[in-house]
Amino acid sequence: MMEVLVKSKEMIASDICLFELASANDETLPPFSAGAHVDVTMPSGITRQYSLCNHPLENHRYQIAVLKDPASRGGSIAMHEQINIGDRIQISEPKNLFPLAHDAKKSLLFAGGIGITPILCMAERLAHSGADFELHYCTRSPAKTAFIERIQASNFADRVHFHFDDSDAVQKLDAADILSTPQADTHVYVCGPTGFMEHVLDTAIAQHWPAEQLHREYFSAAPISHEDDGSFEVQISSTGQVINVSAEQTVIEALEAYGIEIPFSCESGICGTCLTGVLDGIPDHKDSFLTEEEQAENNQFTPCCSRAKSAQLVLDI
Repeated sequence: MMEVLVKSKEMIASDICLFELASANDETLPPFSAGAHVDVTMPSGITRQYSLCNHPLENHRYQIAVLKDPASRGGSIAMHEQINIGDRIQISEPKNLFPLAHDAKKSLLFAGGIGITPILCMAERLAHSGADFELHYCTRSPAKTAFIERIQASNFADRVHFHFDDSDAVQKLDAADILSTPQADTHVYVCGPTGFMEHVLDTAIAQHWPAEQLHREYFSAAPISHEDDGSFEVQISSTGQVINVSAEQTVIEALEAYGIEIPFSCESGICGTCLTGVLDGIPDHKDSFLTEEEQAENNQFTPCCSRAKSAQLVLDI
């Protein structure tokens, strides 16, 4: 973690606030790549992930945009109401779980609402490198469209297609048409609300796009049912220690009770921070981070939310 200074705070669309963060000691910030995010620790101690949305060649600042979510678990409301210009806050160094495939000849970028944050950074990086891409940006209305002026003034404005829910049907997103012809050298990136991403990805899969060419990043997890949760055991492979996980506990909570700490952040299976190897047993995957193919391998899981289908899991720790 490192301390940064909040240099500016600006409302850039309805309920969307842009924060500029700089080194608290006037030092160069650690580098980042398009698609990266930082973990931000709130005054209450909770941690949330926010994508970096400025040009990745900038090393004097990080920009993050935060949507004030009425269903917030404390993160977005805290950012809007408690974090102000001049404050010093703790963030992690940038992490990238949503990188660009730089060998792609073309990139198709899809953003829904606040999902524009990593996608905009990708667009700026691709434009800077002269790469071929197009961006489809879906929002409810122009008033709810973050960065609309910045995009319209950019040198890639002619590659951006805006799709507004409150405008004519003819301009709305037609994912089936855009993704009608899979290309071996084209990669698809999508970020936004779960329903939006599922629509784009399901359309791509129906059009026979290979899974390795489809990339997504979740901002929030789908609701997780705990009705059938039961107890099970985890064994620590390095020591042989066996720990019971009750129906009311997460694996992380059970391990912490015995002094075993695993780094975690989102607590809902979307960021991958807590990803842990599984040497034996069958996990009950409840995350949104691993692909279906990765989940089927059953050699890793997210202990912040996932559980076990077998009586025991042997963890690679």
